[in-house]
Amino acid sequence: MSDPHNLLRAVKPVVDAVGATLVSPADQEPSDVPLVWDGVVIAAVRMPPLHGALDRLIDTVETELGSPLPALSREDKQRAVRLLDERGAFILRRAVEDVADAMGVSRITIYNYLNAIHR
Repeated sequence: MSDPHNLLRAVKPVVDAVGATLVSPADQEPSDVPLVWDGVVIAAVRMPPLHGALDRLIDTVETELGSPLPALSREDKQRAVRLLDERGAFILRRAVEDVADAMGVSRITIYNYLNAIHR
């Protein structure tokens, strides 16, 4: 999309953060979210597939915290679990196990971090 509209420039960081893509109105599919400006569809947001969602969330948290999960301090690992929890990561099947593996800690550790968050 050449010469992006102001709305597209404004939503681009959000679209990127959730792993979505902007598509032109001509390429819009029924499942895409239209972006309407003055009654005209100027683009659409195509959400990413759920497959790989946890990996994308982990990558985002690693970028935000500035280090791969296994290299984080205990406090930063707790912060990473909080960020993942706030973003809905733990509603995904096997997320606790996968996050534990990615961090290099036990499932019990992740459950302890989550229990501390929800107290």
